[in-house]
Amino acid sequence: MFDRKGLPTAVTVYEVGPRDGLQNESVILPTKVKVDLVRRLIAAGLPAVEITSLVRPDLVPALADADELLAELAPILTSARTAVLVPNQRGLERALKSGVKEVAVFASATESFSARNINNSIAGSLAIYRPMIQQARNAGLNVRGYISMCFGDPWEGAVSVDQVIVVAESLFESGITELSLGDTIGVATPNNVVDLLDALSARNIPRAMLAVHFHDTYGQALSNSLTALQEGITTIDASIAGLGGCPFAKSATGNLATEDLIWQLHGLGISTGVNLSALVETSRWLASKTGLPLRSKTAIAMSNDENGAK
Repeated sequence: MFDRKGLPTAVTVYEVGPRDGLQNESVILPTKVKVDLVRRLIAAGLPAVEITSLVRPDLVPALADADELLAELAPILTSARTAVLVPNQRGLERALKSGVKEVAVFASATESFSARNINNSIAGSLAIYRPMIQQARNAGLNVRGYISMCFGDPWEGAVSVDQVIVVAESLFESGITELSLGDTIGVATPNNVVDLLDALSARNIPRAMLAVHFHDTYGQALSNSLTALQEGITTIDASIAGLGGCPFAKSATGNLATEDLIWQLHGLGISTGVNLSALVETSRWLASKTGLPLRSKTAIAMSNDENGAK
């Protein structure tokens, strides 16, 4: 029998599909469809949804309608935990005008990816984020920090825990309220997850302020998530239908599918507040809008069951 000792009773599933998922898909959805997607995700019970990125439209065309999207979603920005990614001061100003209550900033553990992703060094990006984070906190917003390439980088290879710690400590010193650790190219295995979490704990960074963000390139996302749960992590990022990857890291494939994560969590007796059937229906609906095939194994299996497949 599986030993559930040490597992949390409840987990926050942080949905990144509308932002991290759609930014890397070739299909550009109409704003109305995106509005419907966010509303469906919240209605299905997802407790946190990252809506979009306030980045230059020419850099990420799929999210070029960010301001319009936020205007359409204004009624729910304060009634549900919703967030937007802000890459710079201009993005933060747009976020503050929108009325959103949470923003996110994106740093890298490697210089190669930092240069390609945000056209800046690690130190340069952190220097830009520091006053932004403080301004957002002074305005009453929560600030989520992301660190990409926490385990491996396609240009630099394996990433040491010390590289991640330097960035993590800087972000927390600047005032972030949560930090998401990203396996951007999906190369981590459970031992890597434990090593990084232990190293962060040794620097007095509490696990209650950490989240994990796994990609499934090598099929390890669920096993890494389970390991993180056993290590005390209670916030896990996931993307509806497994959408996304990373437009600046070509070896990265899709995110951990939200449906697959929910199936595992519910099977472990862990509360999420999410209606899995409604989530799978949203996944099917999204597939019909994008023309993309279902990538979530849970969504595929449940759809087959409903169609009478054995």
